[in-house]
Amino acid sequence: MRTLEVLILLLNVVALVALYLPRRAALRGLAYLPAVTVIVMLAHLGVEGYRWQMVPAYLLTAALFLLSLRRMRNRGDVPPARGALAFAAGGLAAVVWVAAAALPIILPVPRLPQPPGPYAVGSVLYHWMDTTRDEVYSTEPDDSREMMVQIWYPADVTADARTVPFLDNFDVALPAFAAFLEVPPFVLEHLQLVDTHSYADVPASGGESSYPVVIYSHGYKSYRTASIAQMEALASSGYIAVAIDHPYSAAFTVFPDGRVALNDPDLLPPDGRMEPGDQEAREGLQGTMVADVQFVLDQLQRLNEGGLESPLAGKLDLERVGLTGVSTGGGAILWACQIDARCKAGLVQDGWYEPIPEALVTQPLRQPFLFMQSETDMWMMDNLARLDGLYVESAAPAFHLSLTGVQHYDFGDYPLLSPVNSLLPEHGTMEGKRTVAMINAYLLAFFDQYLKGEPSVLLAGPSAEYPEVGFEGREP
Repeated sequence: MRTLEVLILLLNVVALVALYLPRRAALRGLAYLPAVTVIVMLAHLGVEGYRWQMVPAYLLTAALFLLSLRRMRNRGDVPPARGALAFAAGGLAAVVWVAAAALPIILPVPRLPQPPGPYAVGSVLYHWMDTTRDEVYSTEPDDSREMMVQIWYPADVTADARTVPFLDNFDVALPAFAAFLEVPPFVLEHLQLVDTHSYADVPASGGESSYPVVIYSHGYKSYRTASIAQMEALASSGYIAVAIDHPYSAAFTVFPDGRVALNDPDLLPPDGRMEPGDQEAREGLQGTMVADVQFVLDQLQRLNEGGLESPLAGKLDLERVGLTGVSTGGGAILWACQIDARCKAGLVQDGWYEPIPEALVTQPLRQPFLFMQSETDMWMMDNLARLDGLYVESAAPAFHLSLTGVQHYDFGDYPLLSPVNSLLPEHGTMEGKRTVAMINAYLLAFFDQYLKGEPSVLLAGPSAEYPEVGFEGREP
């Protein structure tokens, strides 16, 4: 909960109790407390912003203020509330206060963690079209593959800089995001109040001549900003982090002209089904995401050489490129690393390996890889067997982390949305902030070691700081 929200609730409970206290000179000042609460509420609306979860608190504030008018006229010299009706009303008010406190606690305005590195964070958004590829998932036969790509980077923040939104094109994106989480859209309206630590279109930092690059690929039915905390952690620590929206695989992709490419639920067959054409559909979808990653690598080369307008020209060290991805995106980045030598290191977050062609799964990994694995039991075929084979047969350093208390939907910013996430399917029991901090710590440790050449104690063995992590590591 935000500061003024907490203050409103505390003032309300004191004002409610004060109605039943005996008439004493020392307590007369409490008669003015509801008026003070109204002032705090107006400040909250102006500074923090309205959200529907606070409506019971707003109503309680208004009711207590109206009840206080007589007391204020009499300077607090009013008998305390007594009788069955008064106590029944007090009981009802107490129930309203509990609801007023519970709603903003269960659905808080999420707070992204403070980025851990020394750099401020800039962000820029691009709309890129690959005219060499047809869009096979569009209903329009002449469409080319297009995507939105967002880049976070070490920045020099100017005085007039503005932060980027947690969810851009909010009015358009909200219904699709709500459908992805299977909740009514109004439940998530408060997400427009989330503050990020990323500033739009600011100059790149001159702290280094260039920075290593990490590309992020989201999971099926997810979206490019699903892991802002990871992107900000990387950028603040001296990386250029690049996130891709994979249209039609993503829950939604909003293009600059207002068009929305929604996820097509028929792109993939049901989990575990192996009818004719099913494996080809899985492989085709993930292969499209792999081609997206390779196209973005090509575009980054153009951008770095000044062929695309950008504050990042000359700032990308494309000899030090890492890839990371979640679920379907995790399998895609491993596939990309197997066929593209520009990938120097890969980190998979609860990856889906079943769509990867067999020839690539049995091919030993040539780059260092770190595999994070949750406690999920959602995999229906040979996903974990494929993971074991990739790890054991790797021709480069490899790490396998088993995360206790973490489930499939805990990779990204989702654990920050509510403290009761653990009651939902595919959300683990670990506290949300700790989940995000732990994943980010290993993300930075891995890329620091293999893109920056800075050895990390987290990759040396089991960690006392993160006992939830079952650690395995091997050298070829």
